[in-house]
Amino acid sequence: MTGVKNLDLNRALVLFSGGQDSTTALAHALENYDYVETVGFVYGQRNKIELDCRLEILKALKQDFSKWASKISDDHLLDLSTFASLSNSALTDHSQVITVGETGLPTTFVPGRNLFFFTYAAVIAYNRNLGTLVGGMCETDFSGYPDCREETLKYLVLTLNHGMGTDFEIVTPLMWKSKAQSWELAHTLGGDALIDLIREDTHTCYNGVREELHDFGYGCQSCPACELRAKGYAEWIAKL
Repeated sequence: MTGVKNLDLNRALVLFSGGQDSTTALAHALENYDYVETVGFVYGQRNKIELDCRLEILKALKQDFSKWASKISDDHLLDLSTFASLSNSALTDHSQVITVGETGLPTTFVPGRNLFFFTYAAVIAYNRNLGTLVGGMCETDFSGYPDCREETLKYLVLTLNHGMGTDFEIVTPLMWKSKAQSWELAHTLGGDALIDLIREDTHTCYNGVREELHDFGYGCQSCPACELRAKGYAEWIAKL
């Protein structure tokens, strides 16, 4: 079609935070696409430990997963630190308590975060011929975040393609999976080695706790992210 930049859909850019879901989404991309780049964001997040985890995970994927090593290419880290000053969220303000707010959403909700992330990612992808944008968003086991919904991302990719003259696809392999099913998918993709990597090297705990390794991984065991992760792991193990 005239005026459309046809991008290579076998080249993917993964929104990669260093958490369980984005690591599983990255493994899915490595299994299904010919070439994969990653992008992370510094946005004033409560726990910057995830930024260190990102690098360790990428290193391990290259060293320990030979079937994927040749597909992993550049990693991008974008500084969006001013975003925190625009947001009133427990994920960007250490003084806030993680609870349910007046709107019924958790106070960890960062308004517009995924919309910004995908938009910035699309700019990188446009210039690097990466036609598929991959994220670990999930509508089944999520906290009610509006920007994790499939409908939101369907509208967003339409907007990006209209506004940039492109043919991007947004792929969210976890969208309709429970956390137990996400653990199952990770095992299907990378076996025990990937499960161990997710347990030991990813970071999902809102409180940034990494003192003790539990069955499900590191974490405080009491924040919503830890509770969801632990519950899903127990359900998955019980079915083995």
